[in-house]
Amino acid sequence: MREITVAAVQMDARLNEMEDNLSRMAEWIARVASEQRVDLIVFPELVTTGYECGARFTEWAQRIPGPSTHRIAQRAREFGVHVVFGMAVRERVETILYNSAVVIGPDGETLGVYHKVHLKGEERLLFRGGYRFPVFETGFGWLGVLLGWDLLFPEAARVLALSGAELLAVPAAWEQPLREEWRIVTRARALENTFFLVAANRVGKEVTYEFVGDSMILGPRGQVFASLDEPTEGYVVARIDLEEVRRQREELQVLQARQPNSYRLLAKPY
Repeated sequence: MREITVAAVQMDARLNEMEDNLSRMAEWIARVASEQRVDLIVFPELVTTGYECGARFTEWAQRIPGPSTHRIAQRAREFGVHVVFGMAVRERVETILYNSAVVIGPDGETLGVYHKVHLKGEERLLFRGGYRFPVFETGFGWLGVLLGWDLLFPEAARVLALSGAELLAVPAAWEQPLREEWRIVTRARALENTFFLVAANRVGKEVTYEFVGDSMILGPRGQVFASLDEPTEGYVVARIDLEEVRRQREELQVLQARQPNSYRLLAKPY
């Protein structure tokens, strides 16, 4: 058995209040890790800044490592927990920004960064899209990461599964009135790839968006292990066995029964 405990924090990221958001993230890590032994905590997308910062993302975006990652790394090391959270990232070229997720290990080291590939609407005016779907080696297994709207693209999650991901972390900022779509795609991605999924969706209101919450932890058959249905701050936690991924993949044969030669159109631009 490879049992671990995972948690998703459903937080209201306050717009353009980075210091406050980082302080509250640190408090959530302490609260979750103090109430039970936990191996992984996932926070929402762009949780350090809020979603509708517009041109101010050029002010808030940071390099990695940087002040925000140092702050969260200190807390991760203090409680010996992996942390995944969304933030705006700046590359060496100052004008290039990414909507990203950072993976911090329990020793405080940065295990890697994922740049969101599928940018939605106004995100395309602010960020450059990523082009890779990395899988991160952790102390408990192989972890994949997607951000929010990425979930609507089944190819993204499938690439992670084929790359060995056993658990998918999804920081998100999924808005009303798309609650039903959120519930559908999270369960579908878990089932069709037979892996666990930890989805941390934010709550609260900004200039034009209201965020739906519905953070959840799902099993490799799409079953709901834990969910937070109310649009309020809080967290969900569940004990999962990663060996179940191998067992379910052997039983369902979803990945083994694929016919890649029939899928050539998937790589063709629309």
